[in-house]
Amino acid sequence: MAELPDPEPISGDFTQQLPVTVTDVEGRQVTVTDTSRILALDIYGTLSRTVISLGLGDKLVGRTISSTEAQLAKLPVVTENGHSLNAEAILSLKPTVIVADRSVGPPEVLDQIAAAGVPVVLVEQERSLAKNGELMKTVAHALGMDQAGDALVTRTDKEIEEAKAQIAAWAPEKPLNGVFLYARGNAGVFFILGGGYGSDALLEGVGVHDIATAQGIKDLAPANAEALVSLNPEVYFMMTHGLESAGGLEQLLTRPGIADTIAGKNQRIVSIPDGMALSFGPQTAQVLLAVAKATYGVPAK
Repeated sequence: MAELPDPEPISGDFTQQLPVTVTDVEGRQVTVTDTSRILALDIYGTLSRTVISLGLGDKLVGRTISSTEAQLAKLPVVTENGHSLNAEAILSLKPTVIVADRSVGPPEVLDQIAAAGVPVVLVEQERSLAKNGELMKTVAHALGMDQAGDALVTRTDKEIEEAKAQIAAWAPEKPLNGVFLYARGNAGVFFILGGGYGSDALLEGVGVHDIATAQGIKDLAPANAEALVSLNPEVYFMMTHGLESAGGLEQLLTRPGIADTIAGKNQRIVSIPDGMALSFGPQTAQVLLAVAKATYGVPAK
């Protein structure tokens, strides 16, 4: 699967209202007076896409490695060794506001930056269809863009409903059983994702039965041979970099249990770009359509 194009800013004439004082997800009151230099930091890339969709993409001054939008490619990366925040790199960009969640850390870095006087608004870390609209409105409110946020949620919800209707026409009457695998390297980082990471909502959104969540896996479970054979999915979903780091399809099929499942025997693995896989946000509908096309073999137009 290819990366999605950058999100489209919401159309309309919206007035920004600053200053704004918000109570963030950790109960702290934060006053935002200036959005001329924004950092939007999370492991999913959701927050930068939301800022772009609100029409403030030109105000972003840095990014995490998950913010893969083409328009941000030349911005400095403020994470190192994956998703570890670099306080010095962040402060050197002189941000006027940071919107982030605790999926990036360590926690003391964001606390240190807030103590230095930078407004840091922490938002909900969970990503799901159910919390999608609330998250976008929260980000919009923190940036003084409430009207744009409402319009963005309306647009996104409409697109999701249209996408679900299209996907229903592609999906078989009896849903496929699917499992989302999380892998990093050839070592021991190889897990089945259950509910709580957003993978259940993604699979449900593309008309696939999340067999792991249905059988009681609520968080992470080791993807050992016994567990995989017991679940016996018909399709696997993985992040692209995870699959590549594990040696690609050929090496994946040599892992204990994989080749003994229906999905392994049929080599039915859907590889999703990391920044798309569990981010949801304003491009949820486009992600669902792209994943569904790959799942059901719908030709790309």
